[in-house]
Amino acid sequence: MMPKSFDQTMTFASMVAKKQGWALNPDAEFTKDLVEGLATNWNRYGYFLCPCRDTDGSREADAKVICPCAPSWKDIEERGHCFCALYLDPAFASAGKTPASIPDRRSQF
Repeated sequence: MMPKSFDQTMTFASMVAKKQGWALNPDAEFTKDLVEGLATNWNRYGYFLCPCRDTDGSREADAKVICPCAPSWKDIEERGHCFCALYLDPAFASAGKTPASIPDRRSQF
C-alpha cells in the first residue's frame, strides 16, 4: 500500500465532489483538517475511513463509512451536507449555510 499525501487526498475529495455534483466545504481550515484525517486513515488502514468515525476493525466492517460514506447521499439531499460536512449540496454551500450536527444513520445502510 502506497501512502497518500495531503495533496493526493485532496485530489480524491475534489474528484468525489465533482463526480457526485457536490461542493467541498468552503471553510478551508475545516476542510484541510478533514482531508488530513482522510490521509491519516488511508495511511493507517489502507482505505479512506471517514475522518469523523472510529474503525470497527476491518475494511469489511467499515464499508458503510468509507468516504464517501453510504449515508452521505441521503444526508446531503435532506440536510445539505454529509455527516462530517466535507461534502455539501451546492445550493446549501452557495446560500452560505453552516453545517449543523446531524444524526448518524450508518445503521440504516
